[in-house]
Amino acid sequence: MHQDQIISQLIQEKIISISPDKPFTYASGMLSPIYTDLRLMVSYPDLRDMIASDLANLIAKEFPEATIIGGVATAGIPHAALVAEKLHLPMIYVRPKPKDHGKGRQIEGRFSSSDKIVLIDDLITTGGSVLNAVKATEKDGGNVIGVSSIFTYYLPDAKENFAKANVKYAPLLSYPELLKKENESGHITREQYQTLKTWHEDPWAWK
Repeated sequence: MHQDQIISQLIQEKIISISPDKPFTYASGMLSPIYTDLRLMVSYPDLRDMIASDLANLIAKEFPEATIIGGVATAGIPHAALVAEKLHLPMIYVRPKPKDHGKGRQIEGRFSSSDKIVLIDDLITTGGSVLNAVKATEKDGGNVIGVSSIFTYYLPDAKENFAKANVKYAPLLSYPELLKKENESGHITREQYQTLKTWHEDPWAWK
């Protein structure tokens, strides 16, 4: 696994930005000392390949019975394609909502009720979008055995949502791991580390 290399490059290329002193504002209104733009990763071949290899190994370990890899549109699609290629498995992808023309499909690709599907997204914040993709897949007769992602904040909301949905979740990288590496590297001060840790414990209360 290339965890340290991946985290270092994500920060070096400003794909993940940490700014404890000048927080970012999310669309939800939440203030955050971290901003991730994982869609940029498709422009970095070596990084892209490391992530695909590690995701493939993770899924093979956590979901050895998987028969199909699914991508959550749009950001999860390229990574699902790369992982499916490495595992030599079929692939599907799930739109946020059904098409309003043609056959009105929400899920593209073929699967049966006997297949065991793992869905991939790039980033998990609360888990809402990927869990909606799980519901859509199961509504169409699919059997989703789990979800994986490149990065997760591991916020309390996400833990609760996955537990309620009874969906197994196996991320490649997490905020606590990122924070630990940044603290050990000396890139952030002790005070900044505490700020980042406090946000993670209760992000909606953070100012």
